[in-house]
Amino acid sequence: MEHPRAPGALTVPSSPTPRRRRGRGELEAQVLAALCAAPGPVGAAWVRDRIGGGLAYTTVITTLTRLLAKGAVGREKAGRSFAWSPAADGSWLAALRMRRVLDGESDREAVLASFVTALSPDDERLLRGLLHEAEDPRATQDTGDPEDTGDT
Repeated sequence: MEHPRAPGALTVPSSPTPRRRRGRGELEAQVLAALCAAPGPVGAAWVRDRIGGGLAYTTVITTLTRLLAKGAVGREKAGRSFAWSPAADGSWLAALRMRRVLDGESDREAVLASFVTALSPDDERLLRGLLHEAEDPRATQDTGDPEDTGDT
């Protein structure tokens, strides 16, 4: 049974469904992904419209400015505002976050050892290959011949 309202009483609207809090770095990744999908340099309003979620324009500007400071985006003057474009992709941003986590730990060797032991066999193979390429840049010059060791 409903209770009658007193004359002149205010109706309090029910609160909207609470928004899920974004994970650390998630908004930066979404902004960078939107820029990577853009047809060229775009304004902050374009980025905000692509991300959705009711973000304030100032939130997008702050995020873009932080990405600029990290070297992940570039900007050029467009009228009274800026047009933004990606200078790096999402993998660059993820690598930056990984480096920051590692830099924040006192025992880097233990962190890296734990990371490596948790990798899947495919990821471990990939990492070993990337490390080998970083040690010997000639390793990336694959001729397709298994007998070719890169020596001339």
